[in-house]
Amino acid sequence: MQRRRFLQSLASGSLAALAGLHSVGATSRLTSLSAAALPKLKITKIRYYAAPDYTKPLFNQARGIVEVETDGGLIGIGEGGARDTIEQCAQMIIGENPFRIEHLWQYLYRGMFYPPGREKLHALGAIEMALWDLKGKALGVPVYELLGGATRDYVECYATGFRPSKAKTEEERARDCIEAGFRAYRIGPTGGNGEQPFDFYENAKKTIEFSRRINDAVGGGGKWAIDLHTRFDTQEAIKICQALEEMEPYFVEDIVRSENPGVYRTLRPMLKVPIAVGEQFGDRWDSNELIENHLIDYTRFTLPNTGGIHEFQKLAAICETHYVGMIPHFTGPLSTAALVHVLGASSPVRCLMELAGGEPEKPAYFNEDYLNFKNGKLYLNPNPGLGVRFDPKKATFITEIKENTKYPHPVLRAPDGSIHNW
Repeated sequence: MQRRRFLQSLASGSLAALAGLHSVGATSRLTSLSAAALPKLKITKIRYYAAPDYTKPLFNQARGIVEVETDGGLIGIGEGGARDTIEQCAQMIIGENPFRIEHLWQYLYRGMFYPPGREKLHALGAIEMALWDLKGKALGVPVYELLGGATRDYVECYATGFRPSKAKTEEERARDCIEAGFRAYRIGPTGGNGEQPFDFYENAKKTIEFSRRINDAVGGGGKWAIDLHTRFDTQEAIKICQALEEMEPYFVEDIVRSENPGVYRTLRPMLKVPIAVGEQFGDRWDSNELIENHLIDYTRFTLPNTGGIHEFQKLAAICETHYVGMIPHFTGPLSTAALVHVLGASSPVRCLMELAGGEPEKPAYFNEDYLNFKNGKLYLNPNPGLGVRFDPKKATFITEIKENTKYPHPVLRAPDGSIHNW
């Protein structure tokens, strides 16, 4: 229905032909068309829905669905944010050109004077994701084509848990996971659940023993990884990592708390395991020094937490420059679909995606084939935009924004029209 309204709004036959392109093969024809072929649209409405039955009170793993609608009827979808942060961002861009994605990102990021915190970045990332989806639909191409085209045929995955397995032990589940085609099986440390007090010394020993059993079960070779969940103090964390060196895990994640990234200047010389950090971080200023100083081996930042797809691609370029791999954390189903596009069009030294439970989620409000998954791998989706169809009737409507804020903050623009800090 939205595509029909959009086609009716196009003024010329050439535009209609452009909007009708549906395949990756259409990309070569796109190169001969000028930028003026994009329709002149304005953002008229931004709606926010809650994901039914998702009750985790985590700002940075929110799964709200954002719809950005234009005066031509075309709609883009994104995922993330909370009601108040979505509303604040949305009120700034009603009436704007949806195709100026980087410009709008700079406006939302810098136009309120204070740099956004990680919770607001999550909302900004959801809206920016919807703008990429909208632009891909307008041009009839998948988002990865807009980002430069495919750099790989698929993205390897690792699983945290493996629901398809009927095994009764963790070791057997890990083995089943690898046999199903996944690159690695991820475990966590022992203890830390329920009301039983967490004994650091005891669980450091148990975590090392548990890791050894998993390593033996999958046959070594980096087919497993471990997330320490920032659970241990520095002494125990170092002890665990040093014991794991001979087992060669694919990565060891979140060794210590994330508030002080500079601690890795101290830890890096002590450890030989591959270090993964970043699921609690946001944009590139949260992690650029870790990458540039080679203090970590893998980044864990993800979508929409970075503030959006383009910001993630900028981070991918920094990672490539410094030979750091990317293994983004799982946040939500639509964000997983978006990650396939951005990793599929980027060239970090290594990349790996997380599938919690070892299989794609199947939310009722998305089309069943929104992810192209088989044999432990996620393949590029060739459908326009993000390739995900959203049924708002199967989600919970929260709010709709149709007007700009009545209290805009001053915005400073350079003579060339670019956004500057106020």
